[in-house]
Amino acid sequence: MSLTIVSGLFDHMVLQRNRADRSEAAIAGRTSAQGTVLATVRAKGRKLKGFDRRRIGSAARGRFSAVLKGLPVGGPYEIELAAGGESLRVSDVLVGDVWLLGGQSNMQGCGFLTQPRLPVDEAVRAFYMDDRWAPAADPIHNMWACVDPVHITLCGGVRPAKPSPDWGACPGPAFGLEMRRQTGVPQGLVACAHGGTSMTQWDPVKRKLGGASLYGALVRRLVKNGGRVAGVLWYQGCSDANPANAPLYTPRMQRLCAALRRDCRDPRLPIVIVQIGRVIGWGAGNAAPWNSIQEQQRRLPGVVRDLLTVPVIDLPLDDNIHISGESQTVLGRRLAEAVQTMRKAPKALPAPISLGKIAVEHERGRTVIVAAFDNVVGRLRAGSRPGGFAIAALGSADNHYDIRLDGRQARIYTGQTEEALSGAELHYGHGTNPYCNITDEAGRSLPVFGPVTIGVPRAITPFIQTLRVSAFQPGAGKLGALRFPAALKSLGFRTRSFPTNFCDLHPEIAKLNDDAVVYYACRFTCPSAMRLALLLGYDGPVKAWVDGREVAHDPDGVNPATPSKCAAPFKAAAGEHELVVALGTNHSAAWGIFLRIERLGIPLSRLVRRPETIALPAVLG
Repeated sequence: MSLTIVSGLFDHMVLQRNRADRSEAAIAGRTSAQGTVLATVRAKGRKLKGFDRRRIGSAARGRFSAVLKGLPVGGPYEIELAAGGESLRVSDVLVGDVWLLGGQSNMQGCGFLTQPRLPVDEAVRAFYMDDRWAPAADPIHNMWACVDPVHITLCGGVRPAKPSPDWGACPGPAFGLEMRRQTGVPQGLVACAHGGTSMTQWDPVKRKLGGASLYGALVRRLVKNGGRVAGVLWYQGCSDANPANAPLYTPRMQRLCAALRRDCRDPRLPIVIVQIGRVIGWGAGNAAPWNSIQEQQRRLPGVVRDLLTVPVIDLPLDDNIHISGESQTVLGRRLAEAVQTMRKAPKALPAPISLGKIAVEHERGRTVIVAAFDNVVGRLRAGSRPGGFAIAALGSADNHYDIRLDGRQARIYTGQTEEALSGAELHYGHGTNPYCNITDEAGRSLPVFGPVTIGVPRAITPFIQTLRVSAFQPGAGKLGALRFPAALKSLGFRTRSFPTNFCDLHPEIAKLNDDAVVYYACRFTCPSAMRLALLLGYDGPVKAWVDGREVAHDPDGVNPATPSKCAAPFKAAAGEHELVVALGTNHSAAWGIFLRIERLGIPLSRLVRRPETIALPAVLG
């Protein structure tokens, strides 16, 4: 048996530096030799001082382990290992920063390559999916040559074909080039992403499956390259933007980040994630979970320490969901800027732009919503008429007529009165395909946000737009004598996703000849016991029950339906609950309901300063 390296040192590799800007590479392998492992290192043909047959480890029982400590940042180095009478040489090794790249297709790279192409820097390298180090040039996720079988399994059991030569741009090479420019340090990119994958498929519990799972494959590649990295770049969330998985996104991300830090042996491992941007053709019914993922990603830095979120909502696409090759270059730069911010590097920019206070003002008889932003470099600007804001009120998000930028503020002019805006919500990037073009002078986008309540902050779920809706039942007048249905499941329920915050049944109600009752139902779960309030808007007689217990009744409900016409308090234990709302059609005058749940008893200071730490009921549908 000859000396063979299994992990930690390979030709053309980038070794992760330690805090002293030196290598500390753990190396393991096989050998038939016994005793000391020695290292001789050369740079530019000359032996490096202190590295002439330096003792770095030991060999026994067919294996060896060593730690190559002390190589200065830079290189390239030629390294000779020897044990007994066996030896091997590893060439062109650099010392710098190494990054794990994970997530789905926008991290894998589905944009067309830029013209002209990005430059190739010999000091910016990638660990391609065929377990080979080489200068980083897209596509670095060369899935057609992958080693880990999970990537073949996820492609239907067939190894994917090599794509056209002008396709496959991801943010990795642009990130590496920008980091190299800013730090002067070699950069290494470990490609681990796979398109179309969900948080369930990335579950760290599947680590034990090794290369047969996404997380196991990431850890295998991490361990093969020494087990330590500078940080993680993550771009994922599209596959979780659905009613079933969106409510679970934050706890799943918390578990993933904790697992990454455990397996990288770094409790403060920097993690930079990308907030998902636009998608075309998914339908209005998918807007709520899509925006929910974006809002959770915006708030994640308040839940997971040493994490920043970078937006891309302003960047062009190359198809219905993938940002363009040119956009990937911009994203790479933004990711590098965020990393440098986390490191408190000299001349680092502030953290990504974040939402500050929202206020309502009056100007010449007009209502103006003023959204202030923090971490803005210079002033806010837009290449043309500013766009991207939406006010969700009275069943519509089309409630403003102008946006004006004033320093670090956006002033949104609306025809709604301040009273009508009570309980309304402000969004930036509302829906799945908004037009957003506001950046700061450093070219950094506003984040997608919303729903954010206008006025005094409250802990309220987004409007519930996916519900089970019954068949129409015989009328019950003002619903005074209406009891909770004993046979609820027999009422002909079917799941409906409404395109707006108003769960509108007007087209069906208009066809009725007689007065009727219709039921809306959904399940929700509470992580702990909570004091809650059911926020109901309606335009007909209404009655509501939680777990079969009546919590609200308004026999005199009439038009208009405003979002918070009724706030009915109740208590909910930890666990799952059933909410049922009956609406009387009022002889076809009623159209539908607004529905949200508010958590009560939260101190105002927490609502203002740490809203991301407030747990809310998760709506299950």
